[in-house]
Amino acid sequence: MDPILLLEIVLTIIMIISAIIAVETKHLVAALAMLGLVSLQASVYFLILQAPDVAMTEASIGAGLSVGIFAYAFWKTGETEEKLENLEEMDKGVLIK
Repeated sequence: MDPILLLEIVLTIIMIISAIIAVETKHLVAALAMLGLVSLQASVYFLILQAPDVAMTEASIGAGLSVGIFAYAFWKTGETEEKLENLEEMDKGVLIK
């Protein structure tokens, strides 16, 4: 089996798992980490496709800047996991505290 093909298969599996974790997790930090990981894996794909300029852009903008902006927004708005849990409880019905 071609080593590049094997690398692509492994990256695809890891990318799919990371994307699912990013969507399904309740922890904001874990979701941000998985978002950055998916973007870094996409940049590796671009390197395999011999597009280093696109890979560098994806790594810097997709993984670095996007994750940084999301983290800053969560920090600035004071979003916490406790607030998100309260919103989930409100979605179920009446919130009693």
